[in-house]
Order: sequence, then structure tokens, then C-alpha cells
Amino acid sequence: MSHIQPAFDGTEMVASAPAKIRRIVDDYEAWVTEVWDAFVEAADTREPFTVAEIAAAKNLPDPPHPKSQWGSLPGRLQDAGIIRHHDYGGSVRAHQSLVHVWIGVPAPLREMVAARRREERAARRAARALERRAAA
Repeated sequence: MSHIQPAFDGTEMVASAPAKIRRIVDDYEAWVTEVWDAFVEAADTREPFTVAEIAAAKNLPDPPHPKSQWGSLPGRLQDAGIIRHHDYGGSVRAHQSLVHVWIGVPAPLREMVAARRREERAARRAARALERRAAA
């Protein structure tokens, strides 16, 4: 299928149809459950990857608000000790953008990494609370 756009001079310009839009899941938590295993599988390979690469390779659905909610998934995966930051790379969608490149944490170390991340976050929260009390 093609879209035909008449030009102002009377000629017709033909362009290819836009790409199919991925399916969008209505509930965020249901979406996380649906895509989680694909990212755990990618982490188990111990090869570096970007979120967009996995989403495209596995034809994963989009979250309810794709522009803002894809970015929260790696945080959840990090909190679970499944992935860690590896490097930066070019975006698949926008080649001028810089995105995170992730790599999987070995399965035996995941719980230890998740516990350490929880402790670090708790320590940062406590430090901020202490700063707020000192400023008041």
C-alpha cells in the first residue's frame, strides 16, 4: 500500500506506507510481566544489548505510554539484579541519540547484586533525609 500526496503542481508523489505500529498493552504491570522474560533471556546470554534491540528482535509490545515507560524497565531489571550498565551506544531509532547498553549479571550473583542495590538506595535516602533535617 502506498500513500499518494498530490503536489501543488498537479503531479502525484508516492511514498511507502508507514511501518506497522507495535501492539500497545493497556496495563503497565501486565506489559512488564509480558516483556520481562525476553530481557531475562537476553541477560542470560551475557552479551551486551540495548532495550530497543531486544524489543525489535522479539517483536515486543509497547507499554501504555511508550515515550516515557520504556525507560523505567531497565531500572526494574537493575533492581532485580538481572542487568547492569555496560556502556553507551547509538540508538536504533534515532541514530543521533546515545542510549545505555546493558549486560546480564550472572544468575548466581543476581540476588547479591539486588540486595546491594537496595542497600545503596536506602543509604542515599537516609543521607537525603539527614540533609533535609540539617537544612530545616
